Amino acid sequence: MTTEDQPPLPPLGGQSVDSALDEPRLVSETGVEARVAAIVEPALLDLGYRLVRVRMTGMNGATLQIFAEKADGTMSVEDCEAASNVISPLLDVDDPIGKPYTLEMSSPGMDRVLVRRSDFVRWSGFETKLELAVPVHGRKRFRGWLTGVKDDKGGLHLLQALEDGTKDIEFPLDGVAEARLVLNEALIREALKAGKS
Repeated sequence: MTTEDQPPLPPLGGQSVDSALDEPRLVSETGVEARVAAIVEPALLDLGYRLVRVRMTGMNGATLQIFAEKADGTMSVEDCEAASNVISPLLDVDDPIGKPYTLEMSSPGMDRVLVRRSDFVRWSGFETKLELAVPVHGRKRFRGWLTGVKDDKGGLHLLQALEDGTKDIEFPLDGVAEARLVLNEALIREALKAGKS
């Protein structure tokens, strides 16, 4: 990766970010994870948090991971504890999993997934791995720097040009299968800066 290929990082406040708690997610779960999301999302909203993602893994038996955040993108240990205390009884009553599991409540983390339109605005200028449900330029997977959002499309300045020389692509936001920030120096610097404010 060369720094001349990377577009300059815009100030994160440079574009307006819709930070509404009830902003819909572009990416949603299926199966058991979708049932869990349907149970916990309203409760999280009532507490002032928004659901980022639900993930069920086989680590240490079965582990249910619920990622949430405040509208400003923060989620403290105390926030995680408060959310867990409310949603754990709801999951016990509905029992969508049907077997023993460990509940993990967490913030999205530095190398977070991007699930809302405002995420693609907020993290414009940062390196991202992108997987689409429908191919663009004959491909579904890309890596590059987010270049913002216009209408219903996101932009990506590619780390490596495509075979035809294309360096910048647009993709439909509703066609995102998964988008995740890449943990690198720029992201770490931003996290440290945000932690000091």
